[in-house]
Amino acid sequence: MAESKVASVDARTTKIRNVPIAVTPEGFWCCPSQAVLQKTAKNQNQQAKAKPKGGASPLASKASSIQRAPTISSERRTHSIPTRAKINSEEQRCLPAEDAATNPPKAVNERPQKQHKISVGFGQLEMSDLKVVLYGKDGVAVKMSVHKNILAENSTFFADKLSRQSPVSSIEVPDCEDVEIYVETVGLMYCSDVKQRLIKQTVPRVLRVLKVAELLGFPACVMSCLDYLEAIPWVGEEEENVVSSVRNLQSENYGVSPVLKRVASDLTTPPNDTFSHIIELVLRSNEDRGRREMKSLVQKLLKENNTSSISGSSDLCSETLYRSCRNCLDSLLILFQQATDSDFAEQALNIKEPVFRQIALEADNLLWLAEILADRNAADEFAVIWASQRELAGLHSKLPVKSRHLVSCVTARLFVAIGKGEMLPSKDTRRLLLDVWLQPLMDDYNWLQHGCRSFDRKVVEEGIGRTILTLPLEDQQTILLSWLGSFLKVGDSCPNLQKAFEVWWRRTFIRPYAEQQGNRSQSGGS
Repeated sequence: MAESKVASVDARTTKIRNVPIAVTPEGFWCCPSQAVLQKTAKNQNQQAKAKPKGGASPLASKASSIQRAPTISSERRTHSIPTRAKINSEEQRCLPAEDAATNPPKAVNERPQKQHKISVGFGQLEMSDLKVVLYGKDGVAVKMSVHKNILAENSTFFADKLSRQSPVSSIEVPDCEDVEIYVETVGLMYCSDVKQRLIKQTVPRVLRVLKVAELLGFPACVMSCLDYLEAIPWVGEEEENVVSSVRNLQSENYGVSPVLKRVASDLTTPPNDTFSHIIELVLRSNEDRGRREMKSLVQKLLKENNTSSISGSSDLCSETLYRSCRNCLDSLLILFQQATDSDFAEQALNIKEPVFRQIALEADNLLWLAEILADRNAADEFAVIWASQRELAGLHSKLPVKSRHLVSCVTARLFVAIGKGEMLPSKDTRRLLLDVWLQPLMDDYNWLQHGCRSFDRKVVEEGIGRTILTLPLEDQQTILLSWLGSFLKVGDSCPNLQKAFEVWWRRTFIRPYAEQQGNRSQSGGS
């Protein structure tokens, strides 16, 4: 809001047009938009053309009179009357095109750009002793009839203006950014319970009132706005707007902490402890739907945090995830040992089923943790840990494929991450990962294709092939020849690594001879 100045209102010769002032559903004054003003003026012009030549009838005169609107009353004062408003409009008239032929235009002097004046009164108008004129956008000027004692009592801005010169008959506010809210805020000075008048207002509107109230030095209104914002729910982008507006308040005496406590905690518990507790709750859940939905939600939220997290918080998060990984691996190994014990096969089905279900849960937990770590580009250590699980891989084939196949999903996810460059494990880790876990993955491949909805065959095969092709050529040959033997026996029940096989073939049988021929051409030319 631009700086204000004390001055008298310039008298202008205008043609009076009476229009009702717009009122919000909550009963607050607001200035009509430019479109409403033009529409109202047009309607009045049409009414004027329809009048008899003898003069205006009493009924027409009453129809165009000023409409009364609800008063912003004051319970602190017994004298209060309805507020009245009227608009003075300076406008240019022009005849419609179809009337131009029958009614030739008369020569008229060119008039300046039209300006709309709105007059608003508060309290007892006959007791008004001050005019406040606001000049806003689109040529709208609002003249408020107010009372010096009420404005000086509630606003440090007006108190300062009134104390500079005596007597003061009017105050002008040029370049007013938000005329509508300015008028509303001045009206709130006449209310004994400002907070009550804010009920049912929207958050964006209250933020506008808060901004004007602070500029006017209206502490009662500022505090009422803060009380409102502390209690009302914030939806969507409102949170950022509220936090930004509240933090931009210049004075520290308003006590903004109750509002900001919604987004900032004073608790001494480190956020990492809370995060660890959430991860533990999700991992220990046995309810399928809640577990599945919360895993998806937590993973999505962690993805959103990846771009904004600082290194310290990211390290703490990774420590928590890896601690959970080790706990799940230890539990999974114990369950594998229990399920492959010679006495376990003789147990009743009601004893074996809970063990198999727990194996599936722990494997699913590891898959989820691997997904999170890969999304955060922090899965290198997990690849080292997984590649070292020789005992677990050795017991893998002794379990029913229905119970073990999620373990192969973990392996597949790591190959996909390596193939996409989401992780960069060392050469030894990549080779060990293929040596230990590729065969168990191939054993479960048929089940994964037909019994696992989330399994994407093309993506997994591309990841395996690319991982193989990162190794030295001799290692590529060893692994791909072993794969070829399996593929020729079981076909589609084995990963299709033909693309990787083609690349290896060209590297082995074509590139050396092409390079030799190129070297010979260079030596011959020299």
